[in-house]
Amino acid sequence: MTESPHFPLHELRTHRKVEFADTDMGGIVHFSRFFVFMETAEHEFLRALGAEVHMVLDEMQIGWPRVEAGCQYLSPARLGDELEIHVRVARKGEKSMTYGFTFSCKHNIVARGRMSSVCCVMNDGDGLRAITIPSQIADRIGEPPVTT
Repeated sequence: MTESPHFPLHELRTHRKVEFADTDMGGIVHFSRFFVFMETAEHEFLRALGAEVHMVLDEMQIGWPRVEAGCQYLSPARLGDELEIHVRVARKGEKSMTYGFTFSCKHNIVARGRMSSVCCVMNDGDGLRAITIPSQIADRIGEPPVTT
């Protein structure tokens, strides 16, 4: 269970146990599953902000379609392993978010990922239209810390 967040929030840590459906015939996490893990961690981050990946706000259906995703694999994760997934805001734009992900198992980094999503109105008949992230959400998202 994750602690109650303090706003603004710029990172979140979550855990996931590797299940049989996550693995290939060799018992190693299939590369594609890391994208599922990133999406799940993004959803948890949005929920911690009081938002959802698909929600109605001010009579608008809002969603966060992906515009980029990538993953670098460093070490195998296996069936039964417990992964710690660290999601952090890499960039907060006016209409988009870029997240960085670090996957660890027993303090060893297994993979690093990156994903960008755009805040969109998804009302029927209008298609997708990028919008400024609503202030109710944007005000709760922290900027990534500056490192020197």
